[in-house]
Amino acid sequence: MVDVIARAEGPLARGSDTPASVSQQGGGSGANVAAWAAALGAAIRFACRVGDDPPGRCAVDALLAAGVEVQATVDRERPTGTCVVLVEPGGERTMLPDPGANDAPVAVPDAWLQPGGHLHVVGYSLLRDGARPGALAAIERAQASGMTVSVDPSSWALICPGAIPDVDLLLPNEREAEVLGERGDMVVKLGAAGARWGDVHVPAEPVVVVDTTGAGDAFAAGLLTARLQGADRTAALKAGCAAAARVVRQVGARPT
Repeated sequence: MVDVIARAEGPLARGSDTPASVSQQGGGSGANVAAWAAALGAAIRFACRVGDDPPGRCAVDALLAAGVEVQATVDRERPTGTCVVLVEPGGERTMLPDPGANDAPVAVPDAWLQPGGHLHVVGYSLLRDGARPGALAAIERAQASGMTVSVDPSSWALICPGAIPDVDLLLPNEREAEVLGERGDMVVKLGAAGARWGDVHVPAEPVVVVDTTGAGDAFAAGLLTARLQGADRTAALKAGCAAAARVVRQVGARPT
């Protein structure tokens, strides 16, 4: 996804004009996780779809430059996905996504699914009808190969019963956790209050928030990278909160 970020200088004047600073950034929840995990030293492979257009080529090049191995299916009919992100004073964001090429199955190479590895799937891949079959197939293949699997549910507004399959670890925010109910092993992102994993709670790092876009993605990258390196729950939560604190200090969802 390509993010078009509009930072409003004041409360939105609906039906009129609100001065804003507008920029274009790399986006897409899965791509953000991949970029942050690579920045944290993990070996990352990322499967995605892009349009046959300059934004798609630039998006792939940016991930390659960040140290991510990319398998990009080029869609000849749909454009690269775009998300308009409205950031209000205080950093809270509202997203208006046009999935474009993302609303179709992603191809995950068989060679990537190996015992001892980990597959992370963003919920958007499970919540969009076109992408869902490919995401479910990747999860089933990964589990059959002996990999662990995590899912970030992505959007409470899009979750419906049965949408999120059983996996090793879920990473919802509070609202998504309420919609999902009690579901196995779950790390709950609490925003400014930090995160909890079962009975372990870690507070967020104190920070002046500029833009919350990508905070959950950076958190997932930090937590999963630490966990796969052998960190216990407390240390993994701290690593996730540290990565989230880095991204909310800046505009945009990718490491700078």
